[in-house]
This record gives sequence, C-alpha cells and structure tokens, in this order.
Amino acid sequence: MAAVADAQHSALATFDAALPSAEQLAQARLHRMPLVHAIGWQRESQWRDLLNRLCDSVAALPEYPSSVRDVCAGLRHAQPAAIETQADALLAAQSDGVDAAAAPFVMAALQVYWVHLASRLAAKDVAELDVPGVCPTCGTLPVASVVRADKRSQGYRYLHCALCATEWHMVRVTCSHCQSTQNIAYHSIEGDSEAIRAESCDHCKTYRKILYQEKDTDVEPVADDLASLALDLLMGEAGYHRGSGNPLLWQHSS
Repeated sequence: MAAVADAQHSALATFDAALPSAEQLAQARLHRMPLVHAIGWQRESQWRDLLNRLCDSVAALPEYPSSVRDVCAGLRHAQPAAIETQADALLAAQSDGVDAAAAPFVMAALQVYWVHLASRLAAKDVAELDVPGVCPTCGTLPVASVVRADKRSQGYRYLHCALCATEWHMVRVTCSHCQSTQNIAYHSIEGDSEAIRAESCDHCKTYRKILYQEKDTDVEPVADDLASLALDLLMGEAGYHRGSGNPLLWQHSS
C-alpha cells in the first residue's frame, strides 16, 4: 500500500478536473449539503485514467506476487461500465458485488480525484452540516481522528475523511458515530505505539482509531489505521464494531 500511496502522490501532482461552479457551491451551502458529495457528484471519466496509472505503477514493481499484477491487469482491461459500478458501490460503502482484491486500487484512484477537488475549494465555501459525523466536503464517513499538536490547534481533535482527506473538528471524548459523551473509553495494546488508540462507545458499541500527534508527529490516519489491525482484532473480541472501514482494505461480504 506504500507503493500505491507513492503512485497517488505522483498522480495528484499532474491531475486536473472540473471544480464545482459558484451556483453549485451556493446550492450546497443553502441546503447544508456536502460540496462535492461522493454519491451524487458526476465523476469525470479521467478518474479511470488515474486508476490505470496506479495499476501500472504497482504492476511494474518486480517484488510483488503475480496475483497483484493479475488484479491490476484485470482492472486495466475491465469495461468502463464495470469499473463505474464498482466505484458507485464503494462510495456508497456497500459490499455486495464488490471485488475485494480490486477495491483498494479503485478507492485509491477515487481518493486522488476527491483530494484534488477538496484541496482546491476555499475553507469559506465549506458549511457546517446537520450531520456532524460526516465529511462536510464529500459526505464520507471518517476513517479515524487526530488530536493535533501544532500551535494553532494543539489538543483539538479532528475527524479525517476516508475519501478526500478533509479534516473537521469534533470535541474530544465524544463518540464520532452517535455523538454520545457517556461511557467513552480508550484502548491500546501494551507495547504498541502510544500514538494509536481505539476510542469506543458503550452506547452504540462502535469504535474508531484516534491518533495523537503529540506522541508521534508523523501519524497518518489512513496508513496508521491500516497498520494497526491487531487493535481491530482486540476491539472485535471485546464486542465492538468499527464505525466505518478503511478505504484501502475491503472484505468479501458474508
């Protein structure tokens, strides 16, 4: 996945897509809706070019098993309609009909597309939504939260969008799923990084990872959530379920 992230970084530097018009922005603010809603936004076809670039970058690396290259080749030769159907399902957080092996590559391309859009919007254009637990830019659920250590926002907790990487403030000791402030607990594995914990809620029995920049200034929500799967196993054994998944890890529906 580090190789995919490197390919994402390279692709983002040269990617370009149409931004929402002033009328679209005004309409979204009026109705307190996400500016570029992941489900409703009309994707331009060049996002599939991003997918091809990511697949080509990974498939060209000699150290990966043939099965990874087979997945990349399958995506390169898939019909556009099939790719778009997969993208629609992933953006809607559905698992039925999703190819779990191909999903991380599709989501990686969609991330580049939406990060491009989000990074070119002005902060003044982003309105607070009526639903505090979803991204105000694209309406996607957060993958984790970050307690910042920089001077301007030291000690404040921000939710991190799994799709467009927007971060928005939520007060600490509050469940990011149901907004309860009661019976919130924090869990970690002894001997693991002190910068990564799981914040659980006994009201809705969900959890999300919470990262602390004070303990590690290099924490990254998507990557460190993916790298701490042992903590997910611990939380599952304790009877909690994730508030939302990681965009680069998908499972077959059961």
